[in-house]
Amino acid sequence: MLSKRDKSQAAIVKRVWRRRGDEGHGSAWKVAFADFCLALLALFLVMWLLAAREQERLEALLEAHSMIDEGIGRMPITLGGPRGSMIGRELSTGGGAVLVDDALAVGEDPTPAVRMRLSRTLFESSADLHELAQILQAIGDRAGLTGNVRTMVTPYGLRVLLHDTDKRGMFAVGGATPTAHFRELLQQLGPLFSTVRNQMLIVGHTDALPYVNRGPGGASNWKLSSERAMAARTWLLAGGMPETSVLQVVGLADSAPLNRDNPRAAENRRIELLILTSGQAHLIKAMFGAPTDSEPLLDGVSTSIPDYGALQALRMQIATDARSSDGSL
Repeated sequence: MLSKRDKSQAAIVKRVWRRRGDEGHGSAWKVAFADFCLALLALFLVMWLLAAREQERLEALLEAHSMIDEGIGRMPITLGGPRGSMIGRELSTGGGAVLVDDALAVGEDPTPAVRMRLSRTLFESSADLHELAQILQAIGDRAGLTGNVRTMVTPYGLRVLLHDTDKRGMFAVGGATPTAHFRELLQQLGPLFSTVRNQMLIVGHTDALPYVNRGPGGASNWKLSSERAMAARTWLLAGGMPETSVLQVVGLADSAPLNRDNPRAAENRRIELLILTSGQAHLIKAMFGAPTDSEPLLDGVSTSIPDYGALQALRMQIATDARSSDGSL
């Protein structure tokens, strides 16, 4: 039998029994969740490092192929590349059923220039072309591109310049994808040209900034200017212009700058629409067509080559007249 002193010094052990289901109230799950979050964070870090490494490898590959030059040259942008497809799938060409007045309607109070109606469908004289120029300028103002549109009346027809400015460009840099404002402008010009019977030339121009890869098979300003001219034609057709309105599409690269003092100026990057008189359109067709009929370049001037006998007789007559003039002095 234990004494009172032994009882006070004896250790008391209390056994706790847990019922089934009480294990979840411990802290073990917190440790497991922390380990999971740490592993997830490590995974994201590894993925980020791999993506950065891949970007460095891609840039090194592009530099090795002379496609990037740190601002000295252009990087070619292919159609359907990272900037997106040049032409949206929702557009369809042709038609031309939209009236000019519908294309020129600007709210409830249009400007006098916008309210103008075309007095004719074929523009030949200088006064006719000035009328068409006013309509085109009004459409440019409506699209918010007043500083990007210029018109000039020439002996060949109406020259319409759609050019870049320092604040706004017509195409994506180094590519043939039109900007949203330029697409809108071209589509608004489509209904107008659907009612005009004059044919046009579409000419693409670039500035003098060269591509880095200047080899024969590399990208060049010639290709860029041609692709931009073709893109302008496509969006004009999407607006309703008939295909027969275009006589020629050509790219001139940087060979005809507007600003000769600064070949890299923004205004040198442009699309030109030369709306031809019927006579000039006929001459261009004759120039590139089959040489069956002779076409005089000027009224009263023959461009045919005389036969050899007639040419010799003309030379002898000139020599005789020259001697007679010397003898009479």
